[in-house]
Amino acid sequence: MSCSRLTARDPMIERLSDLLARVGRGDQRAFTELFAATRNKLRKTARPIAPSDADLDDLLQDAYLKIWKHAAHFDPLRSSPITWMCAIMRNTAIDAVRLKQVPTAELDEALAVPDTAVTEDAFDYDLVQPIAARAIQRLPDQRRQLLSQAYLEGESRLMLAQRFGVPVGTIKTWLRRTVVSLREECLACAPGVVATQPHP
Repeated sequence: MSCSRLTARDPMIERLSDLLARVGRGDQRAFTELFAATRNKLRKTARPIAPSDADLDDLLQDAYLKIWKHAAHFDPLRSSPITWMCAIMRNTAIDAVRLKQVPTAELDEALAVPDTAVTEDAFDYDLVQPIAARAIQRLPDQRRQLLSQAYLEGESRLMLAQRFGVPVGTIKTWLRRTVVSLREECLACAPGVVATQPHP
């Protein structure tokens, strides 16, 4: 997906616009689909801007929480959904830079990094969505609750650590391992899809 190359007739724009509209009405399943369809793009948007020591997963969580809260205000006549979401991700990363008081002399250069080509993030979301839904249902209750609290309710890693009575580092490990296992199960069940490698 690209923040500038998609056209109004692109089926991905229509799909994401529909998902955002449903998210705006509080549809958690649509939010799960939206997250799966756009996570890699938003991560790539944040990576060149964020401080080197930033936790990209935390930035991603913050951005998606904003998307969840403001989805009802998205106007497809003013911008494409991915452009709107990229702007939220970019602003979230910039805010993180400012809060950490990191020198921003190279910020403009980072913002000028070209967008990834459309073909690089190609993925058959229609095929994978029901597979992912089944995989999530098979998770232990605790891990399902962890994903829901982190990515739908927007709880911080610290809040989750307090909720589950474990260190923050353990929460990060659980989340990463759970997401990786879901991804691997989806790929095993749908080997024909194209998937990018997970970031470290």
